[in-house]
Amino acid sequence: MKPKQTQGKGLHPDNAHRDGYDFTALVASFPPLKAFVRPNAYGNPSIDFALPEAVKALNCALLKHYYGIQGWDIPKGFLCPPIPGRVDYLHHLEDLLAQTPAAEGLPVLDIGTGANGIYALLAVSRFGRELVATDIAKASLANVARVLSANPPLNARVSLRHQTNPKRIFAGVVTDEERFAACVCNPPFHASADDAAAGSRKKLDGLAKSRSKAASKSSASKAPALNFGGQDAELWCDGGERRFLFNMIEESARRPQLCLWFTSLVSKGENVRPCKRLLAKLGAAEVKVIEMHQGMKITRVLAWRFD
Repeated sequence: MKPKQTQGKGLHPDNAHRDGYDFTALVASFPPLKAFVRPNAYGNPSIDFALPEAVKALNCALLKHYYGIQGWDIPKGFLCPPIPGRVDYLHHLEDLLAQTPAAEGLPVLDIGTGANGIYALLAVSRFGRELVATDIAKASLANVARVLSANPPLNARVSLRHQTNPKRIFAGVVTDEERFAACVCNPPFHASADDAAAGSRKKLDGLAKSRSKAASKSSASKAPALNFGGQDAELWCDGGERRFLFNMIEESARRPQLCLWFTSLVSKGENVRPCKRLLAKLGAAEVKVIEMHQGMKITRVLAWRFD
């Protein structure tokens, strides 16, 4: 029996994907995945992570097999997220909320849910949370609504809201009376459309090189950290990730009671220190930086609260 494709030991101890992909079980749950499964350079079953259709099929299989989510799909060209890394964020968030008794029973706010709606779907199916999910793109919300309609138990626990002002994060989609256990967010990474295109080319070039030579770790262990596709609002905004985070922090300071914990992914390590300085200036009571490791990729969750 060939070993499963390993993710490495960086994932959260409770992450279902910590020990890798069991392609036999995944194909049994989602037969269309079989068309993309091939032995990799090490003789283990894998897929071509440079092929968007293969990555999407893998996601469909993971979501159905582990989380019971039916009919997940995204329109062509939209961001296809790495499931192990996304659920890892939520595991770390749950650890944080477990230490925050006041969070019990409160919903979670998903900022910029995207067409994939991945945080909303996973937070409800894996952790039983109530969710409010927002986005500036009606097409993204429509796709998430379609997936939710195929999963009635999830549909009953997720509220979708359209953010009509792309310069605002919390304002306009939540009321003054609402209170959330936490917010989650995956900010746009790039500062412009050109930067986003260059980043995609760099990822694909790197994957091609990894397939052409032997390495100490298989390319498959790194592949889930790659994203493919993505519309403008999913990939870039003026000022890039740092400007988005600054805006989010500044808005959170104006609504300090909105969330017990404000959180966001931070992909670029150099953005952590400036964000911490701004939070100190604005009077944050506590700031945490949680590192997440997946293969060779390191991302961070920045979490802060005001009382």
